[in-house]
Amino acid sequence: MEMKNVIVAQSGGPTSAINASLSGVLKAVLDSPNYDICYGAVNGILGVLSENYLNLTQKAQNDNDFIDLLTHTPAMYLGSCRYKLPDYRDDDSSYSFIFSQFRKLNIGAFFYIGGNDSMDTVLKLSDYARVIGSDVKIIGVPKTIDNDLCNTDHTPGFGSAAKYIASSMLEIAHDTFIYAVKSVTIVEIMGRDAGWLTAAASLARNGYSSAPHLIYLPEVPFDKEKFLADVRDQLDRRNNVIIAVSEGIRDKDGNYITSSKAMADTFGHQQLSGAGKALEFLVKENIDVKVRSVEINVLQRCAAHMASKTDLDESFAQGKKAVALSEEGKTGCMVVLKRLSNSPYQVDYSYAQIKDIANEAKSVPVEWINAEGNDITEEFVEYLRPLIIGEASHIFENGLPKFLDISHLNATKAD
Repeated sequence: MEMKNVIVAQSGGPTSAINASLSGVLKAVLDSPNYDICYGAVNGILGVLSENYLNLTQKAQNDNDFIDLLTHTPAMYLGSCRYKLPDYRDDDSSYSFIFSQFRKLNIGAFFYIGGNDSMDTVLKLSDYARVIGSDVKIIGVPKTIDNDLCNTDHTPGFGSAAKYIASSMLEIAHDTFIYAVKSVTIVEIMGRDAGWLTAAASLARNGYSSAPHLIYLPEVPFDKEKFLADVRDQLDRRNNVIIAVSEGIRDKDGNYITSSKAMADTFGHQQLSGAGKALEFLVKENIDVKVRSVEINVLQRCAAHMASKTDLDESFAQGKKAVALSEEGKTGCMVVLKRLSNSPYQVDYSYAQIKDIANEAKSVPVEWINAEGNDITEEFVEYLRPLIIGEASHIFENGLPKFLDISHLNATKAD
């Protein structure tokens, strides 16, 4: 039987672990008796539409350290995009070109690594493949620090971001506690619709520090008066109050608590900023206390120096699983994790139909949020704790971690 080739691409926001999934795909293709060349499309599906490819098989064969360095390189080696494919029933020109590329390059499988919006692309391509009778396998590999993909226990990238947030929260506590004056520190954490990342701040708590003292997630309506009462109550107990808040908190009417009007991206998602600053102003206007806000922002996405080994290992394994699924004839699906136990921590790798995942979002279960709406339960902490375990080993050069060269992403035209 003639060996086929594959294309892999990355899409959406970056993480510390998405390249580990890319490494997993590449390693499985290199070891496969069914596949020959692994092409990487640069800048997501736009790379296929513009015929911009890297021969990843060749790179791995020419450099014995390539896969290891790729695994530990943050963000997206292949670059990204936020391109929404049109409905093929309205305009199939993009689809026709994409599948002509698949035929031209003798592609047997296409792997798309990404989050919710990327899975929309997987759904559309797999639907079109079915309509035209193509046997190219279309498989999604999960990725998102938001941890909001359905039908999987957790997503690659989340554990590393959670580790960074918890570490940052602990460091903020050490910074704050040195002053014997009343203060409030508000830490804004990413999370437009789901509070998974903000909840991870709870992992900073230990025997001498209970920070964050308050946690607010978007799953629970935010009440400004209740918030001020919570802050006053905490200030009665301690000098320094540290608060973790999701960027997407909103009131009972669904209005975002932000200090500026939100804009929307091409998928219709509001681009938020200012929840922490809005709460800083609220405290400053109503409580006579020193107050500041900290927005962690993009730092939480790609902090490779704080990557979770568990996260990297699982991400790599899910990339490999995607290739195995394609060899089994599976298509129109996404790799998923099923948790078998917390202690000892064990997971199983499987798959779910993409139609049950794309354009859906997984919220934090309400039962994992306390009755007051300002903290999380111990059950939630037990879910989170295993995901940040283990430290990644990095090669250092001139005092800095060594990452793969990504000049192919920022090439400039000659004068």
